[in-house]
Amino acid sequence: MPRVGLATVAREWARIGCIGFGGPPAHIALLRKLCVQQRGWLSAAEFEDGIAVTNLLPGPASTQLAIFCAWRLAGPAGALVGGACFILPGLVVILGLAELFLAAHPPVWVSGAAAGAGAAVPAAAVAAAVGLIPASWRRAGLAASGDAASNDAASNDAASNDAASGEAGVRPRWPRWRWIGYLLVGGVAAALAGAFLVLVLAACGLIELAVRRPAGAGRSRIAARLPFALAAPAATGGLLAVAWVAFKVGALSYGGGFVIIPLMQRDAVHTYHWMTGAQFLSAVALGQVTPGPVVQTVAVVGFAAAGVAGGLLASLVAFTPSFAMVLGGAPHFAALRRNGGVQDFLTGAGPAAIGAIAGSSISLGLELSQLWQVAVLGIAAIWLLALRKNVVAAIVGAAVLGVIAALAGAPLP
Repeated sequence: MPRVGLATVAREWARIGCIGFGGPPAHIALLRKLCVQQRGWLSAAEFEDGIAVTNLLPGPASTQLAIFCAWRLAGPAGALVGGACFILPGLVVILGLAELFLAAHPPVWVSGAAAGAGAAVPAAAVAAAVGLIPASWRRAGLAASGDAASNDAASNDAASNDAASGEAGVRPRWPRWRWIGYLLVGGVAAALAGAFLVLVLAACGLIELAVRRPAGAGRSRIAARLPFALAAPAATGGLLAVAWVAFKVGALSYGGGFVIIPLMQRDAVHTYHWMTGAQFLSAVALGQVTPGPVVQTVAVVGFAAAGVAGGLLASLVAFTPSFAMVLGGAPHFAALRRNGGVQDFLTGAGPAAIGAIAGSSISLGLELSQLWQVAVLGIAAIWLLALRKNVVAAIVGAAVLGVIAALAGAPLP
């Protein structure tokens, strides 16, 4: 039964949506502090289970965790209210900034800020991939040993043995060599074949599933349940195309928002020509520095395609799968978490997604057209990769450097 009023959920989730700078790590920390440490609404074990299950789902994991926690406290109505209040503050901010950054003739300082912030985005992509590697690497080794409990603790991701799911599994050889292979394949796909990235991720997951499952041991059943199709071309353009691109972002982004960037970049820049490559870099930067989910980048793409209506539509469509999966699947999350076939699929798709995030930095970096932007990229890379500092500070600092460069007369993209 609901235990927390909707007004409380709305107030607290909107607060997190307003101050949640820094992407999923910041969102998870804020939700843990509220729900576990301050209010005691959820036990630590319940919260960690929520993290584990939402990491199994496609789409923005921290948004799904926010929806799940609200559902746990106030039922379906709480999930809708909490999720909306978590998303809306960032949406309002990013649409306002999109109006400024994507104007036909923005002020020089705005163009400089956009060019500078965009220059740091490839480094942010690499940093995001590097941050995901340790847990995925441990998962590959522990999954091979069948140590589900250790895998759960090591990566905060769900892992279970085959006995728990009632299916006879195998312990394949060379799991980490395959992990490296999936990583490289994902990187190459993101750099060279962004339009087919989702299919590549699915193929890696299915290969791992086939290796770990003996013939007929539930393999086809698990594969049939995983939503990885929908890589077909979109419609002719307009709002229908905006909705299609946004749906792919919301339903197919395994491993975080950066995974879908190559696909989104191809659609927005090359297929529909809604924005230039430099403007797309600015859109990704805005998704990094605004509060709330990083997937809000899609709202900027929608804005570039069809104004405010396009931005609102893109955001609505992109987050609808998250609401649907939590509302429809939350009562069954425990079973999903114990399903060995799902674990095996993600053991293959996970490193491919990490490779895709890193590979996206290549296509993003190729959009840089000025030498001073390359210098800003180098500074951002040192800040994020060598010093391991905050990504929001990197993007904002790069924007400041861009403003200085523009006011000094440096050429702009």
